[in-house]
Amino acid sequence: MDTTNDLPNRWTDIGKMIKRNGPFASPDFVPDTKTTPTIMNGLQNDFKVLVIGAGGLGCEILKNLALSGFKNIDVIDMDTIDVSNLNRQFLFRRKDVGKSKAEVAAAFINSRITGCNVTPYKCRIQDKDDDYYRQFKVVIAGLDSIEARRWINGQLVNLVVCDDGNIDPETVIPLIDGGTEGFKGQARVILPKITSCFECSIDAFPPPTTYAVCTIANTPRLPEHCIQWALMFGLEDAKLPKPFDPKQFDNDNPLHMNWVFETAKKRAEDHNITGVTYKLTQGVSKNIIPAIASTNAIIAAACCNEAFKFCTDSSGFLNNYMMYNGLNGVYTYTFEYEQKEGCAVCGTNVSTFDISPSTTLEVFMEKLMEDPRFQFKKPSLRSNGRNLYMQGTVLNAATKPNLTKTLQELEVLDDDEITITDPALPGIACRIKVHYLQDN
Repeated sequence: MDTTNDLPNRWTDIGKMIKRNGPFASPDFVPDTKTTPTIMNGLQNDFKVLVIGAGGLGCEILKNLALSGFKNIDVIDMDTIDVSNLNRQFLFRRKDVGKSKAEVAAAFINSRITGCNVTPYKCRIQDKDDDYYRQFKVVIAGLDSIEARRWINGQLVNLVVCDDGNIDPETVIPLIDGGTEGFKGQARVILPKITSCFECSIDAFPPPTTYAVCTIANTPRLPEHCIQWALMFGLEDAKLPKPFDPKQFDNDNPLHMNWVFETAKKRAEDHNITGVTYKLTQGVSKNIIPAIASTNAIIAAACCNEAFKFCTDSSGFLNNYMMYNGLNGVYTYTFEYEQKEGCAVCGTNVSTFDISPSTTLEVFMEKLMEDPRFQFKKPSLRSNGRNLYMQGTVLNAATKPNLTKTLQELEVLDDDEITITDPALPGIACRIKVHYLQDN
């Protein structure tokens, strides 16, 4: 790689960490020498890193990686630059408003760091296949969406190859997850199938607000009901024209969100409901999280430190969760999240769900979506080889009448297993064992 035009001594500080041993270095750590610069060659030529998100956290992560010696970086972000981003997403300028975040961020880094090759993708993470993700040494997520974090977590867990219970370490791609909310933040290291995964701690996040399916479908009373109808039923209704493929719906895409807004507004008008606004539509479909530049910088630094340690063995990595609170000072706390036996993604045990046999399938689904252990969004259910309820356009019509039937009427017996698939958990079938409670 041509570094003749690079700044003199740019990598001097990096050299101090990789050219000498230390008390915290891994047992496998072998310092670089003038004749064998193995680690530096790896950082600049071999180790490919994926950054998901090019917003407030992503801009800091990209800058840190590039200045830490990494030169092969991919970045994925579906969003475009808005004026409101400019106060903290420092890779962007006013002339960039309306352009792709990933593309502008990559161009900025490539122009400032000689030899750095940041490749941008303006797409959804779900658009990439398994082979794409297999090429990375580490993945860093700088996302503000729990749904996207659950997806990439599930994807990396699925890529791990196990033979008779033995994990192939070459297939383990570490996920470093960063998140901020105001003056608070967290950095987390996830080794798929080895440590706890993101789904193991999903109940630590407040479950999203849910609404009764029958209310949304038949008797909406609130503007939120109309927005949820557009998201749940409007997208699957072939009679409603859409300027995009409904299977590729993304709530970060302004074109998609505008369609949801207009569809929800029309339904609200039909039911004499007021209050549907574009801002409310965004709020219902995704969580809008406040961001502060200093918090982004701190969490991004923590994430990139972990990536550097993974790739150089110069120090032990985080085990496995660090929380930061800068509200009344500078406070950090580190602890280990343990693997959850009943985890839908990396666990082996089946979770038990207590319910009355006289509960209708519709109410059962609502209780499932409210349960903080799972936080399903659009679950499809099967039991005893039969479809109980399916979200897809074709099978939805055939299974929709089941919503008003009780579990007993659907011949779901005590201790039967129900298999649940959900868009938030890619390629994963979550199993739940039904435990019947006695009706009073």
